[in-house]
Amino acid sequence: QVQLLESGGGSVQAGASLRLSCVASGGTFSTYDVAWFRQAPGKDREFVCSKTSGGRTTYLGSLKGRFTVERRNAKKAMYLQMNNLKPEDTAVYYCALDRLGSGQQYRYWGQGTQVSVSS
Repeated sequence: QVQLLESGGGSVQAGASLRLSCVASGGTFSTYDVAWFRQAPGKDREFVCSKTSGGRTTYLGSLKGRFTVERRNAKKAMYLQMNNLKPEDTAVYYCALDRLGSGQQYRYWGQGTQVSVSS
């Protein structure tokens, strides 16, 4: 059984940067595709970005250039670097591991970490 522990959220002003971390316990991390999602108040959860086990990245179009997904297989960790944050980035951010099929469904999820951006 894989467990994911997230950290790094917080409250910042617009224009600031944050780096979210997600560390896995159990499983074979290097073989899994990883992803980040977010859910803003009153909205559905949305895909943010992903990185396959082979290193291919995919981003929500509007976030490309500001957000960067990284993975460190030796540490069983994944990261989300968020730059030039905007109030509309306010959401609970979730890491996810082990893609199911060819879409954006994942087997394992973190507990979520709150990111709040004020103007």
